[in-house]
Amino acid sequence: MHHIKPTINKKDGKQRSGRGFSLKELGKAVLTLEEAKRLEIPVDKRRTTIHDWNVEILKAYMQKMKAEARPKTKLQLKKKDKK
Repeated sequence: MHHIKPTINKKDGKQRSGRGFSLKELGKAVLTLEEAKRLEIPVDKRRTTIHDWNVEILKAYMQKMKAEARPKTKLQLKKKDKK
């Protein structure tokens, strides 16, 4: 499981770790609920707030995931077909 968590403001002004990102934050970061589930990003459907720092966290995480995803070579694809 990935360790990506949103930050939430408490009533006294302090910040804490949240349960998951809101649907509006996912939408602003151009992610659907299905994509978030596939990438194991926690989602809290009860939250309705949008925090810009959480959107930036999601965007940075998506860039990191794209950088780690390497395209398969032709040799890897051929080995898979033979099995």
